[in-house]
Amino acid sequence: MIKNLMCGAAFAALTILPLAAPASASPEPSTQRAAIDCPSGYVCIYPEINFGGQPWVRRASDGSVKDLPSAIRDHGSSIRNNSDRTARVYEKRNHSGRWVCVTRSGGSIHDLRGYNLNDQTRSLKINRNDCG
Repeated sequence: MIKNLMCGAAFAALTILPLAAPASASPEPSTQRAAIDCPSGYVCIYPEINFGGQPWVRRASDGSVKDLPSAIRDHGSSIRNNSDRTARVYEKRNHSGRWVCVTRSGGSIHDLRGYNLNDQTRSLKINRNDCG
C-alpha cells in the first residue's frame, strides 16, 4: 500500500510539472533591424521607407542609370545621397516621367510616398547640377 501511495505521488508530481512555465524563459528576438548606411561617394536606394532593407548602391562617379536593375526597379521607397553630386530618381526608364531630386552630401528622402514615387523607381540620373 505504501508503494502504491508513492507511485501515486510521483505520478501527480509528473503531471503537474509540464503545466508549469519554465523559470528562465528567453525573451523574443527583436524584430527591429538596423538600417544599412550608405557609404561616402554613393547614392543608395532602399526598398523600404526610412532606409530599411538591403539598399541598391551606386557609386556617383559611375554616372547615371537609364534602367535600374531588377533588384530595385519599381521597388525603391527611400533614397540617400552621400556623394558630391545631385541624384534624381525617375518613375520611368531613360530619365523620364515624374522625378525627385536628392541634394548632394547627405541629402535624403525617407519616404517616396510623399512624391508619388514609392515602388516606382525606374531610372537614376547623377550629375553636378543643383536640385531645382
